[in-house]
Amino acid sequence: MASDHRLKLLTQLAEYSSDYPVELTFRDRFVDLINSYDNCFERSLLSGHITGSAWIVDQDMTHAFLTHHAKLNRWLQPGGHADGDENVARVALKEALEETGMEGLSLYAEQFFDLDIHPIPERKGVPEHEHFDIRYMIIADRAQRFEVSEESHDLAWIPMEKVAEYTGSNDSILRMVEKTMELRRKMSSRTY
Repeated sequence: MASDHRLKLLTQLAEYSSDYPVELTFRDRFVDLINSYDNCFERSLLSGHITGSAWIVDQDMTHAFLTHHAKLNRWLQPGGHADGDENVARVALKEALEETGMEGLSLYAEQFFDLDIHPIPERKGVPEHEHFDIRYMIIADRAQRFEVSEESHDLAWIPMEKVAEYTGSNDSILRMVEKTMELRRKMSSRTY
């Protein structure tokens, strides 16, 4: 029998729409993975498994917080393996805390912000596989202290307009930048 968290995730996936066609393809693959493998939240599923990421932005949504990942040697959002936890929002928050040291992080919404599936190269006997990454927007105070962990070479608040320079124009990260900027535009155009 599926857990409440698994059922909630399947419901969110079924209701998810996106202006990005690639995300709709990802959504369908997520549903297939979850329905096909009881262990899809475990890294022991060597073909691919679910991970949780934190798209950390400041309250004004003008900056994103990125980590220069030690193993991959690239600027990315914090995130990691679910390791059996089917509450992927909790996974994203846990990874954000572990990788940044920032306290008081909060989810922007219970609904995930972005979906991505990307290849992870073979490393230390673990074959190449895919990460089915569920990304949550997390709000943080830019004045808050952060701490570089052993998982990172560096951490930084990056202005949205410079994220492409840092990430080598990573399509999936630029998609989150575009979504954030659109959300910021919508919020600023609201009149009361």
